[in-house]
Amino acid sequence: MMTQPILLDATDRAIVTATQDGLPLVPDPYGAVADRVGTTTEDVLARMARMLAAGVIRRIGAVPNHYRLGFRANGMTVWDVDDARVMALGEAVGALPFVSHCYLRPRLPEVWPYNLFAMVHGHDRDEAEAQAAEIRALLGDACRGGEILYSTKILKKTGLRLRMASALGG
Repeated sequence: MMTQPILLDATDRAIVTATQDGLPLVPDPYGAVADRVGTTTEDVLARMARMLAAGVIRRIGAVPNHYRLGFRANGMTVWDVDDARVMALGEAVGALPFVSHCYLRPRLPEVWPYNLFAMVHGHDRDEAEAQAAEIRALLGDACRGGEILYSTKILKKTGLRLRMASALGG
């Protein structure tokens, strides 16, 4: 959520362009970005912090390829949780060490009864199912049902992208 609109100058745009495919995998990634855009590490950090605070950048974090790390059973657990308790229980589920992300979604009556989603990653399905069982136990009697929807392929994740206007103004 953007708290205060900001204008991006040429250096801000160069930083976004230099990082939109990820930070360089070097010991000093911000220094490498600074060298690439012609500024200092401190300036890159300050500008990224400003863009983060303004909501231009939502977060800075690692996006691992779970398959390459040996996690072959990646599943979105979906739960039908009592609406009066889902916020507190969702926070508890999201704090579990094996849950990579957790969020609420609206139900679709007669089609999709689930309102709480939590991604788990197991080396095999037995491990993922044990994690789902732990979530189910945490949800207790507030949970009316759930499933695990296993990933079948890796989707490309991308961050902020800038589309530069053409020289003709398009």
